[in-house]
Amino acid sequence: MEEGRETSAMGEQTKTGRQAGRQADHYHLTVAETKALENSDSDIGMCGWMLVLFSILLTLLTLPISIWMCIKIVKEYERAIIFRLGRILRGGAKGPGLFFILPCTDSFINVDMRTITFDIPPQEVLTKDSVTVSVDGVVYYRVQNATLAVANITNADAATRLLAQTTLRNVLGTKNLAEILSDREEIAHSMQSTLDDATDDWGIKVERVEIKDVKLPLQLQRAMAAEAEAAREARAKVIAAEGEMNASRALKEASLVIAESPSALQLRYLQTLNTIAAEKNSTIIFPLPIDMMESFLKR
Repeated sequence: MEEGRETSAMGEQTKTGRQAGRQADHYHLTVAETKALENSDSDIGMCGWMLVLFSILLTLLTLPISIWMCIKIVKEYERAIIFRLGRILRGGAKGPGLFFILPCTDSFINVDMRTITFDIPPQEVLTKDSVTVSVDGVVYYRVQNATLAVANITNADAATRLLAQTTLRNVLGTKNLAEILSDREEIAHSMQSTLDDATDDWGIKVERVEIKDVKLPLQLQRAMAAEAEAAREARAKVIAAEGEMNASRALKEASLVIAESPSALQLRYLQTLNTIAAEKNSTIIFPLPIDMMESFLKR
């Protein structure tokens, strides 16, 4: 047993180490990709630099009017990705606060860095034990890398929503109905890990996934209710039978005690009479001991 536990613990540690290694490799790859995108403005060529110099000259000639076209403001929860002649400007995302752009050659896109919440529409899922259920959930995510969110995907929000629906169906398709009803936290954690790994290349960080509701077919609900009622009735019958058995044992022990002392039976008669009289009944039935009748029978 101890050897099996040690082997299991070593296997879990190895698996955790491999996952951490894959995450570290993926993180280094993402960082390298971000740096490559940010340093791409150095390849704009001679014509590009001429256009940039022309834009700077035009800005200087039209001061102070052009200054209102050059100064931009980004809010605390936003970041700006600046494109110069179609290439991402060196330095990555700008903000929060003030930043400058060239009117003719630069353009920018604002990216919201706040946590975004969306509901997963109810998904009809066929479980591992061939039961159709309708499951919905909620996902919390935020943009972790604004540069990747703009450069690597057209619409990160729509892509994350579609991926969440597909992941929900794929994860629940490998579970039994009992596991879906009882292991919601494990399913949510598995979905979060899968979504987080899939959206790393998009600069998205999935913070939390929750399963909201599991809807069963009406016929299945009735069958489960009937099964639960039958189980309760069976337990009630078992408890009643155990009570009868205990009562019969107590009566047996009481009869043995009364058999050892005949006067105890007379005292019991008097106690019964006292109990009946306390209820103020008009009719009292008093049992006559058989021992008193023996003398009359002998005569």
